[in-house]
Amino acid sequence: MADTNLPIYMDYHATTPLDRRVLDEMMPYFAEKFGNASSLDHPYGHDASVAVEAARERLARLIGARSGHEIVFTSGATESDNLALTGAMDAYADRGDHMITCVTEHKAVLDTARHLESIGKKVTYLPVDRHGHVSTSDIKDAITDRTVLISIMTANNEIGTIADVKSIGGVAHDHNVLFHTDAAQAVGHIPVDVQDMNIDLMSFSSHKMCGPKGVGALYIRAMRPRVRILPSMHGGGQERYMRPGTLNVPAIVGFGKAAEIAQKEMPDENKRFQKWSTEIIDALSERAGAIHNGDPDNRLPHNISLTFPGIDGKAIINSVSERIAISAGSACTAQTVEPSHVLLALGMDAEDAHSSIRIGLGRFNTEAEVGHAIDAISGAVKDLRRISTLA
Repeated sequence: MADTNLPIYMDYHATTPLDRRVLDEMMPYFAEKFGNASSLDHPYGHDASVAVEAARERLARLIGARSGHEIVFTSGATESDNLALTGAMDAYADRGDHMITCVTEHKAVLDTARHLESIGKKVTYLPVDRHGHVSTSDIKDAITDRTVLISIMTANNEIGTIADVKSIGGVAHDHNVLFHTDAAQAVGHIPVDVQDMNIDLMSFSSHKMCGPKGVGALYIRAMRPRVRILPSMHGGGQERYMRPGTLNVPAIVGFGKAAEIAQKEMPDENKRFQKWSTEIIDALSERAGAIHNGDPDNRLPHNISLTFPGIDGKAIINSVSERIAISAGSACTAQTVEPSHVLLALGMDAEDAHSSIRIGLGRFNTEAEVGHAIDAISGAVKDLRRISTLA
């Protein structure tokens, strides 16, 4: 392991390293191609606009959208979630005031849902089973004649469970209800097709797929049905008036390149990730008493959520921090001391939830790093158990 750079990065769910090929494509748009994409009266603005539209088409191809016209650029998936939920509930206020989501959603959805409740909307929060799946029958039962929107994430950011999005979208459409999905952890990692999966609104982000931070997108279906959302900001005509402001051209260009690379390399990457995640789960179960969280089969291939009963997860993370970068769960709630709301929703008690870690594999990991991570984590757990016994 002498040639392994430490600490090894295995927190790809929080963010990803920028692919050098993405950076190379972005670089000209910081300097010589610096134009404003809305300034179409001269070549500088025209070149920027062409680059933005090319990126839009790359994203459309990645997710199976009909055209780039269905892509609205934002600052990231959190903004996209906010825009989708508040924008749809506002736009269809004459139809109803009720939305449906589930208890394991990302805080960007849950906190937005609570905001909607604070202004008079009604929200149903559905439970999940021990693997993190929400029942389609529960969704059907929750729909009322006032339901406007269903929002269920494609893949969970903590445990990697992949939802039956196609069936959920089908239920929504059968009842003339819109379907939104937070796909930040899915797009660029597993195949996502908005047409086949009955998706009307979808949030996703660049920095989860080896693209730059600070840029994301919201897919908005343009046909069958044509989805309307109202903007949450005002001040310009950019992004069809739905997200005004000067476009971040370099980041958008990088987002497009990241999408193109992901679409091409996803199949081979997933074969590696599936192999490595199985090796890690099996080895840490045998050597350190780990228990795997989430769906054992229908999960993101690069996600590993493990519980080590009786050992504090933060203690494990701190013990290996100079050798491997891993996390306790969502990066958006990592500063809190509360147990993961996702793990609690699976039926886990607070102590076991605090005894969990998340490993996120990615493009630049290697076989040698996987072996090093297994040794580091299993060694740390054994040391912590020994200390716990002595205490």
